[in-house]
Amino acid sequence: MADNLERELPYLRRYARAVTGSSQRGDAIVEVAIASLIAAEDPATDKVGFFCNLETAIREALPEAKAGAEPDPASRARRALLLTAMEGFKVDDTATILGCPTDEVGALMVEAEQELTRSLQTRVFIMEDEPLVAAHISQIVSELGHDVVGQAVTRDQAVESCRTLKPNLLLADVQLADGSSGADAAAIITEELGIPVVFITAYPQKLLTGRGGEPAYLLAKPFRPDMVKAVVSQALIQSMTAQ
Repeated sequence: MADNLERELPYLRRYARAVTGSSQRGDAIVEVAIASLIAAEDPATDKVGFFCNLETAIREALPEAKAGAEPDPASRARRALLLTAMEGFKVDDTATILGCPTDEVGALMVEAEQELTRSLQTRVFIMEDEPLVAAHISQIVSELGHDVVGQAVTRDQAVESCRTLKPNLLLADVQLADGSSGADAAAIITEELGIPVVFITAYPQKLLTGRGGEPAYLLAKPFRPDMVKAVVSQALIQSMTAQ
């Protein structure tokens, strides 16, 4: 179990962070889930079992659970989308993790996609120094109905442009054209504008150092369009909820 858990831990953290919109809250929920695994008489030993255990910890930590209210169906639908699109689970495994019938997962995914399409159109800025990758990302977010207001290939260009354009979401690479840091640019932009950032990078290890300030939303290159759509939409949902 320990060996399998160590291998799956980055993915458990990624999912919990995306669900909560916070690296700190997500990691705290993962810690609770791991503690329950250790305490269990017959603990899970595979990836699906680990995510089942994590999903239980997530449900118990959601605001509606703490308030004694009914679970939020929209939150469950978005988790179904994240499990399939971001984490790559098959429909039957997603059903097992969420504790619902298999034929319900498809309906949950459609519900999530419709909700996100209806409510989340916003202004997006892309920080990416590879033209083809930038064009691909722009196409993906445009298909979601978002307005790509600008692009930049260096830190200084990104900061200056965002101060002028004031986007509502930042999609950022880590390594930029002049050797400058996309993470540094994102830190400045998010501090000044208070907007969420999704990192899409070939160097995820540069952001997963085990220290504070790790991102809540992180995708590794190469990426699939459905992964970008799911994580971008979740970032916007969490940003709206926090306001």
